[in-house]
Amino acid sequence: MPADELDDAFAAGRACALAAECGRDLRRCAQMYGGLFPQAAFDADLYSSLTLAGAFSSPWTGADGLKVGNRAALWVLAVERLVHHTATGREQVDTLVRDCLAVADGAVPGAAVTRFLADLRDELDTVAAFGALHGLWRDQLARTLAAMARAWMWRDSRAVPTLAGYVDNADSHGSAFVDLSYWIYAGEEWARGHLAELRPASAQVQRYLHLLGDLASYRRDVSWGDLNVLMLGVSRAEVTGAMAELAREAAELIGELSRPSPRTAAYLRRRMHFHAGLHGASA
Repeated sequence: MPADELDDAFAAGRACALAAECGRDLRRCAQMYGGLFPQAAFDADLYSSLTLAGAFSSPWTGADGLKVGNRAALWVLAVERLVHHTATGREQVDTLVRDCLAVADGAVPGAAVTRFLADLRDELDTVAAFGALHGLWRDQLARTLAAMARAWMWRDSRAVPTLAGYVDNADSHGSAFVDLSYWIYAGEEWARGHLAELRPASAQVQRYLHLLGDLASYRRDVSWGDLNVLMLGVSRAEVTGAMAELAREAAELIGELSRPSPRTAAYLRRRMHFHAGLHGASA
C-alpha cells in the first residue's frame, strides 16, 4: 500500500478513536439533563455524527479540547427540538429565548436546557480570555436563538421566505455558535485574538451547511412538519446552485485565513468537507 494511503488510514483511525472518546463525554452530558435528550430523537447515530464532525474538523485537538464545541453542538440540537417540536406557541418560544439569554448573562438556570447552557458558560469561563470574549459569544448565541424563533414563526404562520431570506437565517443552524465556542475554548491564540475577523468565514460555512442539512433531511422534515428549503417553491437544482456559490465564497474567505492561521483555515475547510462527504455532496 502506498505511503500516502497508509498515512490517510492512520489519520482516519486516529480521528475515529478521538470521536469515540468524545462520544463518551456527550453521552454522560446527555444523562445529566434528564428529559432534554429523549432516545427517540437522540440516538447513537446522532452522537456519533456530532463527535465525528468535531474529530475530523480538528484532529489535532484532544478530546478535552473538543468537548466544549461538541457540547455546544448538542445543546443547539436540544434547543432546536424544544422550539420546533415542543413549543406550542410563540410565548413559549420567546420565554425560552429570554431565559437562555439571561443565563448567558449570569442568571441562575432553571430548566434543563438552561442548566446545560450555564454549565457550558461556566466551562468557557475557565479560559482566561472568556471575560473579554463573552460579548461576542453572547451575541452569536442571541443570533442563533433569534433565527430559530424566526424559523418557528415562518412555519407557524405558513409564511414562505425567499431562498435568499432563508439563507440569511442560517444562524438557526447553530454551527457559527459552535465554531465560536470551540475557538474560545481550544482555538489557537491567533484565533482567540481575531474572532471578529473569523465570523464572516464561519457564517459563510454555516450558510452552506444550512442548505446541505436541508437536502439531507428533506424526507424527515416533511414527515415531521419542519420547514425545509425545498418547501419554498425552489428546485433542488436551484438549491445546489446556491450551495456551489456559497462554497466558492466560503473558500475565498477561508483562503484569506490560511496565512495568519493555517489550522483555523483547515478547521473550517475540513468542517465543510466532512459534512459534504457525510451527506454525499461536493464542497
